[in-house]
Amino acid sequence: MSEIATPYERIGGEEGVRQLVRYFYQIMSDTPQTSLVRQMHPTQIQSSEDKLFWFLSGWMGGPQLYVEKFGHPRLRARHLPFSIGIEERDQWLYCMAQALKKMNLEPLFAEQLMSSFVQTADFMRNRPE
Repeated sequence: MSEIATPYERIGGEEGVRQLVRYFYQIMSDTPQTSLVRQMHPTQIQSSEDKLFWFLSGWMGGPQLYVEKFGHPRLRARHLPFSIGIEERDQWLYCMAQALKKMNLEPLFAEQLMSSFVQTADFMRNRPE
């Protein structure tokens, strides 16, 4: 009986998660329509790339790198300093959807990941609209 692969394994482990994060921030930086969400990040994006990589590694069932470095992610609390509404959520999701497309993943797997990202991104909203 074989074990079911984690999303971390299915995306390609460390290199797969790193590539997804690189695509994500490249799209965010290169797309004028995502300027609101880009402005929430530092000019030098490397620290944001690292944090998203560390978080996604654990979130997808791989090493708990973020937890080891910072403790529990407390996503909503860590994002409270930023005003996040529908537009910011949608811009973030656009970047992630485009990054997933560039990954050439199995379509159902990409759809499952995107569904989880939608739920998480919506949870990050902290501005009444």
